[in-house]
Amino acid sequence: MYPVRRNVPARRALAVLATLCAGTPLLTGCLGLGGGPDEGTNGVAKLPPASIERQARTAADAAPAVRLSGTVVSDGQTFRLDMRLRADGGVGEVTTRAGTFQLLRVNDDLYLKAGADFYGAGGDNKDSKAAAAKLNGKYVKVPPTDPAYRQFSGFTDKKTLLADLFVLDGTLQRGDHGKIATTPTIALTGSRGGSLDISLNGKPYPLRYQRAGNAGILTLTDWAQDFPLTAPGKNAVVDYGKSVGVTASPSGPAPGAKKK
Repeated sequence: MYPVRRNVPARRALAVLATLCAGTPLLTGCLGLGGGPDEGTNGVAKLPPASIERQARTAADAAPAVRLSGTVVSDGQTFRLDMRLRADGGVGEVTTRAGTFQLLRVNDDLYLKAGADFYGAGGDNKDSKAAAAKLNGKYVKVPPTDPAYRQFSGFTDKKTLLADLFVLDGTLQRGDHGKIATTPTIALTGSRGGSLDISLNGKPYPLRYQRAGNAGILTLTDWAQDFPLTAPGKNAVVDYGKSVGVTASPSGPAPGAKKK
């Protein structure tokens, strides 16, 4: 009877592997057969919350463009935004209880376009109706001295809008892993409310911001995807003097443009 030959090299290899895997919670993890939620990601989920926030802020600030859409609730009023933003301006649409209007800013030049109803076409005053008809569907160049300029331009300011994303109430905490569409994310939360979901693919861009107290959700897409941003032609613009006569207060823009 012949002695059984044992595969000594294979046995030694298994012994070495067992030593390397000692203390590993799951053998499959040691063997690479079932990686954790951070396998193949950019690794930011493993960082402390403050570091995750810092990297997300850096990525967002450096991105040349982004699209921001969703809702914001302020003083009981809801604003719906869909804006594409660059460092030198932005373009998009804002909806309030007073109606929907389009905004376009190219460098320091700010334009507003809305339907006649937005400007008070439904009023009884003949002059107001005539003025609203003149503005209907046209771009109105908002004078820098008009109080509305500061309020409206904020909707087109990438730096201002993104700064609001990094305001979470209370102590910053690392939340759960998740997904937005097909992109894996890690959440940052505030101990008193609010959350920010950050991409674990590629650069750690913020992808969704939920304001504390159910005060709205904003999504951020098309990071670093450029888009055209040009001033409207002269025939599409109405010069309405020194004041547009509308405001973007939390209660909504007040219709009724003042003719100059």
